[in-house]
Amino acid sequence: MPHVVFIAPRFLENTNRYVRAFALLEGVTLSLVSADPESAIPESLRAKVAGHYRIDNCVDASALAVAVRALADGVGRVDRLAGALEQLQMPMAEVRDALGIEGIGSEVARNFRDKDRMKDVLRAAGVPVARSGLATSMTALRMFIERVGLPVIVKPQAGVGARATYRITSAAELDALAAQGVVPTESKPLQVEEFVHAREHTCETVTIRGKAVWRSGTRYFPTPLEALESPWMQYCVLLPREDENTEHTKFHPVNDAALTALFGASASTAAGTALTHMEWFLRDDGTALVNEVGVRPPGVGIMPLMSIAHEADLWEDWAELVSFDRFTPKARKWAAGAAFLRGHGGGDHIVAVEGLEEAVAAAGDALVEIRTPKVGMARAEGYEGEGWATVRSATTDGAKQALLALIDRVRIHYG
Repeated sequence: MPHVVFIAPRFLENTNRYVRAFALLEGVTLSLVSADPESAIPESLRAKVAGHYRIDNCVDASALAVAVRALADGVGRVDRLAGALEQLQMPMAEVRDALGIEGIGSEVARNFRDKDRMKDVLRAAGVPVARSGLATSMTALRMFIERVGLPVIVKPQAGVGARATYRITSAAELDALAAQGVVPTESKPLQVEEFVHAREHTCETVTIRGKAVWRSGTRYFPTPLEALESPWMQYCVLLPREDENTEHTKFHPVNDAALTALFGASASTAAGTALTHMEWFLRDDGTALVNEVGVRPPGVGIMPLMSIAHEADLWEDWAELVSFDRFTPKARKWAAGAAFLRGHGGGDHIVAVEGLEEAVAAAGDALVEIRTPKVGMARAEGYEGEGWATVRSATTDGAKQALLALIDRVRIHYG
């Protein structure tokens, strides 16, 4: 019976889906590491948790190692160490190396976490990527811009999604960025790359010891960067009904090549067992570029969308994959989509919400679930917004029209 330690920094709604998946998985001994106290574990799951260790900072590799050692001593040898957040991937890898736990080690984790290194690895393997570099000074940043031209994208070396990402289209915008204190240094360099004019997609891939056994994919409307640049813009993620003979299928060889390069020599071991989230661009001429790859479950609502479209529980499936190197491929039965509802105007709280009833009526039977924004809510810090809705349809166009019905009618105002 494998002993799995899952890192759950806070027992929040989404994290608890993963906790539940491991807790209810037959044949697994589950322990948890968190910053929350043991009393915060959902009451219905506490009896299924063999061990718990609290630390102040779950991304501190040293503290995490102490916790995992204690759980190994108290519960039994740790066979797998898991966590769903991007920020956990490097510290978990360091702990695996230090304690001899199977799975992704530091060398492989850096390929996924260090965006500059990632592009170098992909480029060396012949995988198409945008021109990029690591700037350690404003001089280096300006030299890169002189070489490739504007616009460019500037972002952290180890970023999360599109957060702290900037599109620079002029010298004035570059100066304004520096005035905000966003300046690359030797100790804190910035990733810079050419801006790609293309449609942005994702490719979620299940690999077992390096072999791809299942894929799914979505399309962003608009891109996460455009959503960040335009705080008023409501945006959608669409998972199409078709899973064969589409743009996504044509991308599979590129997806394979990229994952083979990033997993490297570890691909055939437990390190090559993963659910990866790859963002990629499709240009008008039909060519594809890999943007970024995360070696963890996807965010922005993609896990529930995959569950809806395939009539499955992807949290349970990921837990089984991590614990046993086992996954049952899923047939796609629906198109699905998520609409993220964000407000207009200044202010830090919602003062009005309009069009909800009309939007729900227009979405009709396609609407699966809606989390409605409410007057008085604080303005969300992330680009996910204050509310969201998920839809499903027998056709891709049906799901798209339901999403448009929602974002065209819901209006949130800040004040």
